Amino acid sequence: MPEQTRRRSPRGSGEELRGEIIAAARDLMAKAATSDDVSIRSVAGAVGVTAPSIYLHFADKQELISAVVVDVFDELDQAMVTASQSVPDPLDRLQAMGLAYVRFAIDYPEHYRVATMDPCPRPDVDLMLAQGCFVHFQEVVAECVNTGVFAPGDITLLTIELWAAAHGIAALLVAKPDLPVGDPMLIADRVLTASAVGHLASPS
Repeated sequence: MPEQTRRRSPRGSGEELRGEIIAAARDLMAKAATSDDVSIRSVAGAVGVTAPSIYLHFADKQELISAVVVDVFDELDQAMVTASQSVPDPLDRLQAMGLAYVRFAIDYPEHYRVATMDPCPRPDVDLMLAQGCFVHFQEVVAECVNTGVFAPGDITLLTIELWAAAHGIAALLVAKPDLPVGDPMLIADRVLTASAVGHLASPS
């Protein structure tokens, strides 16, 4: 039987095809050891288009990888916002966001690895800092500083330090899921709390 090819998409469906390409690349990267094991040709095959069709949407493989990373970060952002949007206290809200970060990593370990732990270099060193999840996290950190919960300091640096605590425990739990830590969310809560306590403002 001759190989079936994808029927030409109607006008206006280019954005839909772009989404299919990102989804296919994301799934292939999640199954591969690293992004180096995923090729434009393999992505095209998974979507059902020719390799040149991929280049109509992405200049090269690196641009496609970056789009996959953004896609994962968008889902992480949604999880963090959903978990914290009804929490009035900024410090509690920050904790809720950090725990949602860890929960996302535990629930979707392969996709989390794709976005945060793949060794493939990024073309834009500010890719992570520009994502909504980091920006929203930083806004809550700034609120903690501006309301006197945290001691005054560089907001971006403080955000990176607190983000590193969430990423550190999440990466450990993903890489070593059999560690004898009991409830992983309990240890995550302790790590995040300890990190935040170190930045609390001194009582006046």
